[in-house]
Amino acid sequence: MRSPITREADSMAEKSEVELDQAQVKKAVQALQAFLKTKATSDLLSLDDTQHFSLLFTLWKVPKTAQSIRIPLPHGQRPDTEEICLFTRDEPKMTSEQTERFYKKLLEERGVKNISEIIPYKVLKTEYKPFEAKRRLLGNFDLFLSDDRVRRLLPSHLGKHFYERKKEPLSVNLKSKNLARDIERAIQGTILKVTNKGCCCMARVAHAGMTADEVTENIEAAVQTVVAKLRMKGPVMKLIHLKSQTSVALPIYTSALSHLSVLDTAKDKEAPTKKQAKKSKAQNKKSPNTTANGKKGLKKKAKEGEEEEIPQLVPIEMPSKKPKLEKPSKKKQLQKAPKPAVVKKGTKAQSKLTNKASKTMKRKGTKVK
Repeated sequence: MRSPITREADSMAEKSEVELDQAQVKKAVQALQAFLKTKATSDLLSLDDTQHFSLLFTLWKVPKTAQSIRIPLPHGQRPDTEEICLFTRDEPKMTSEQTERFYKKLLEERGVKNISEIIPYKVLKTEYKPFEAKRRLLGNFDLFLSDDRVRRLLPSHLGKHFYERKKEPLSVNLKSKNLARDIERAIQGTILKVTNKGCCCMARVAHAGMTADEVTENIEAAVQTVVAKLRMKGPVMKLIHLKSQTSVALPIYTSALSHLSVLDTAKDKEAPTKKQAKKSKAQNKKSPNTTANGKKGLKKKAKEGEEEEIPQLVPIEMPSKKPKLEKPSKKKQLQKAPKPAVVKKGTKAQSKLTNKASKTMKRKGTKVK
């Protein structure tokens, strides 16, 4: 059995086996540059630095978790004409103007000359609170940097448009001893955002004003960094394409078909483990020993050589409900307590007449029949 350390080493070895053909990459770069030149001449425009080249990565599997990878590049992929803004914290016992002067002086002393404007945190909260002010700020600058001490406070004040257009600020440690180097890496490097919603991601690596050799070196460095920092096991990279903003994507790397067998074996290994996990969950739900009271019973083990007797389930007789008292029917009530017969009015009158007649007949001496 291999240790987990050796497994990780093997997976890293598999991931680092993305070898690019330099000649093929250089041909793709030259083809894109020629395409942009012909388009610029047809449109009567000059080839400027605003056109940038990007790498399109296609992975074998959708990542389980999202990830943001910083990629340092040997040659700067941003032209010097780009506008860069820096958000800083508010220095204690200083006004906004004083903090802005303080950080400008600090950057000049450290040799940083790429920053176009410095905005303290208090100014961002007050002057850029309206929606239109935020949109103007977003359009005026190509890149945003922020002091790492206020990085977490910015999203609520910037709004969602900075993140939708992928212009969220990059954090920089302004207390660093190598401040110029760190800011240069943040500006001239690039970022690859790997999401867990798909298997494709893209990163900017060069611009049209660079030579073909510089672009190829940036591409090689970016690919090796991405493959090394991706949090995935086994074969990772399926396809890599190079494209500009207005061109077709040109393939520069295609994974070998032998990776398909590796992926199939990995799926076959994962399938039984998932089934076992589902079965164990179902058994835990059904068995009463999974409850808090029953967990203690699992720890007790039966003695060796003795079989536990399974108690038989005896049905419990539930007490029946009390019988309702039957109400006596009307017939029975009549039989038990019969009502006195009702004498009609007509019969009473007849009886009175017969009594009078009998009395008169007695007086006269006649017998009553």
